[in-house]
Amino acid sequence: MTTATIVPGAERVLPNRVGLGQTLANSFSMAWRGLIRMYRRPEQLIDVTLQPIIFTVMFTYIFGGAISGDPMAYLPFFLPGILVQTVITTSVVTGTQLREDMDKGVFDRFRTLPIARISPLAGALLADTLRYAIATTITFVTGYLMGYRPEGGFGGVLSASLLVIVCAWALSWIFAFLGVIARSASAVQGISFLVLFPLTFLSNAYVPEKTMPEWLQWFVQINPVTHLVNAARGLTMGTDATGDIWVTLLGAAIVVVVFAPLTVRAYMRKA
Repeated sequence: MTTATIVPGAERVLPNRVGLGQTLANSFSMAWRGLIRMYRRPEQLIDVTLQPIIFTVMFTYIFGGAISGDPMAYLPFFLPGILVQTVITTSVVTGTQLREDMDKGVFDRFRTLPIARISPLAGALLADTLRYAIATTITFVTGYLMGYRPEGGFGGVLSASLLVIVCAWALSWIFAFLGVIARSASAVQGISFLVLFPLTFLSNAYVPEKTMPEWLQWFVQINPVTHLVNAARGLTMGTDATGDIWVTLLGAAIVVVVFAPLTVRAYMRKA
């Protein structure tokens, strides 16, 4: 009979590096942890379930008559804008939850496990894509129940949804970086909304840019949110938005290239 040798925890040597396969497996495991946390704490999904309904209905009937003469005529123009605002503001949660987990010592416990150190961070960002998908789906369903019929058809809606989700995931790297370097979750939320609110409201998400003062139009035209709204609007309306799509994808790629390494480096220093 063979007996197993038990090595005390203090004498165990954990590998400093793991392979790509284990890193991916660990990241998906952490993403599954995030999904389980959403299931057990459904109140975390209030912003992606109720907010799209409230904003879509409220702003359609508030601005619709004044801007387009009729709420239903305003809906095709407005819905892609409120979709972009809802989804990208949802990405702020990535940073706040990351900061809360670090404050609670969750990542200290992960540090003692033989897993890829980057997997808790990667898993959190991966799990949050479900939040973006929920917000996107509810926004379009709410618009459809109100009478919205996109001329781009299902293909246009699906393409616009994927584009917005990809951009929100790219933005989440910025907020994840803030979550790592900030001292509190409230600081992450405050800084994030201080940046997002001017970008979303000083865009053409709610009103045509030609109705704005000339001194403001130049900012609206270079605003990255405007390009994303134009891209989503063109896809759902069935019009040509190739230029805005490429600009949007390029901007998302630049954000990931810049902030993903910064976030990983800052996280590894703390981990």
